[in-house]
Amino acid sequence: MTEAPGLEIKPVNHRLPVELPVRRLDARATLPAYHSELAAGLDIAACLGRDPIAGDAFVIHPHEIFKVPTGLAMAIPAGFEGQVRPRSGLSINHGITVPNAPGTIDADYRGELFIALINLGVEPYEIRHGMRIAQLVIAPVAHARVVETDTLDETARGERGFGSTGHH
Repeated sequence: MTEAPGLEIKPVNHRLPVELPVRRLDARATLPAYHSELAAGLDIAACLGRDPIAGDAFVIHPHEIFKVPTGLAMAIPAGFEGQVRPRSGLSINHGITVPNAPGTIDADYRGELFIALINLGVEPYEIRHGMRIAQLVIAPVAHARVVETDTLDETARGERGFGSTGHH
């Protein structure tokens, strides 16, 4: 393995033991689960059918955004956040993604988890009860202490922004 000049690669424990208390708000809700040994994200499923008018499925038309219920509430531990991310297969094959990806679930939120989905595809797409619709990554967060200043330290990049570090 070759290290980039000036960067030190340190071993990281990717399997931190973090307990995630989850409460089913609907008996038919699917608990979040990892679907491979080294998966980063817990799959989150739609929990439909509580509204007799909506039923167990609905269609997201191109360019529509829909707030999908999961039937779950959770207590993310202090010092962590939940990052809601798209499922790659839904994104690549159907254009179904999370419009604010990654969405953040704060550690102090205790309400039902809803997943915002948008259809960026060209065809309507049906979401059904129990379908895995997003991934949830539990990640550590740092709280910054904001310090107002009149000057910032100089860097080689300076104020060059979007696209300034290259095209590839």
